[in-house]
Amino acid sequence: METRAAKRRAEAAGVTEHQSPVKKRVVLGELPNLSNAPVHVNPKSGLDPQKPKCRTKTKGKKALMTTKSTRKTELDVKSVIDAKLEDPETCGPYVSDIYKYLREMEMEPKRRLKPDYLETVQQDVTANMRGILIDWLVEVAEEYKLLPDTLYLSVSYIDRFLSMIVVNRQKLQLIGVSSMLIASKYEEINPPHVEEFCYITDNTYTKEELVKMEADILKSLKFEMGNPTVKTFLRKFVVVAQENNKAPNLQLEFLTYYLAELSLLDYNLVKFPPSLVAASVVFLAKFIIMPKRQPWSSTLQQYSEYKSADLKECVIGLHDLYLGRRGGSLQAVREKYKQHKFKCVAVVPSPPEIAASFFEN
Repeated sequence: METRAAKRRAEAAGVTEHQSPVKKRVVLGELPNLSNAPVHVNPKSGLDPQKPKCRTKTKGKKALMTTKSTRKTELDVKSVIDAKLEDPETCGPYVSDIYKYLREMEMEPKRRLKPDYLETVQQDVTANMRGILIDWLVEVAEEYKLLPDTLYLSVSYIDRFLSMIVVNRQKLQLIGVSSMLIASKYEEINPPHVEEFCYITDNTYTKEELVKMEADILKSLKFEMGNPTVKTFLRKFVVVAQENNKAPNLQLEFLTYYLAELSLLDYNLVKFPPSLVAASVVFLAKFIIMPKRQPWSSTLQQYSEYKSADLKECVIGLHDLYLGRRGGSLQAVREKYKQHKFKCVAVVPSPPEIAASFFEN
C-alpha cells in the first residue's frame, strides 16, 4: 500500500496509479556502453545483422520436409540485399527507382562540372592548390564534426563554381569555406555560424566577405544544391558488396570511406561521375582486402550497372592515390584514417599492381 505522501509525490511528478513513470530522454552520448549487448547494430544503416532467423518445425516425412525447407532457405541474392537496403535512407521498396533517378540527376548538365575547368576556365588556380584546399577542408569538417555528406557537397560546389567563374588564388580559400557554409546549412541540424568559418581561416576574411561569396556561389549554381555525390552511391554499393556477410565488415566499410575521401583530392578524377567513382572505390577496397580474389561480382555489376572494364581507369587512379604515387603530400585524409576508430585502414598494405584479368568482363 502506498502512503498518502507517496501518492502526493507521484501526482506531483505527473504519475497516476495506473500510469507507469515516463522515462527521461537522454542524449546518445550519455547512454552506457554495453559491451556484452547481444545485438550488434550497424551504425551506418541501423540494421541488425544478427537478428535471429525463424526456424521452421519439421513434421511428418523427414526427407520431403527437408527438401521443402532447403528450397525455402535458398533465397535469391537480390531479395536478401533488398532486405538489407530497407532503411530510412534507401526506402527499400523504391530503391531501384531512387537509384535510377540519382543516376539521371548526376548527369544533368546543370549539376555537372567541366572535367577540364582548370585548363579551360581558370588561369590562376592549379590542381595542386585545389588539392591543398580540399585537404584542409577535411580538417575543418573534423574540427566541427560535420557529416560526411557536408564535405562531399562542399567539394561539389567548389568544382561547379570553378567550372563557371574565373577566380584568383587569393579567393580560393574563401570559396572553400563559403561552399562548406552552404553545405552545412543544407545537411547539418546545427551548422557552424559564419563567425566560426571566419575564425577557422584565422580571420583572413571578414563576415561580410564570406556572406557575399556565399551569395555569389548560390547565384552561380542557380540554387541547385542537392546533387548526388560519391557518398550517396557508396551507401548502397557497400551493402551490396557484403552480400555474403552475416555481420558488417567494418574494415571494408572504413576502407571505402577512406578511398572515397582520397578521391576528392585528385583533380584527375573529377571527370568521372560520382556513381562510377563509388563503384571503383568498392572494387579497390575489396581488392586491397582480398588481392587474389575477383573484386567485382555479378551482383555488384547488376546493382551498379557498371562492368569491371568500365572502372579500370578510375580504379588505377585511386590505387595510385592509395599508394602515395599521387597526392602524397596531402596528409589530412591519411592521418584521419590512421586512427583506431577507423581500424587504421590508411596503413593496410596493398599489392603494387592490379591484375589486368580483374578488369575483364
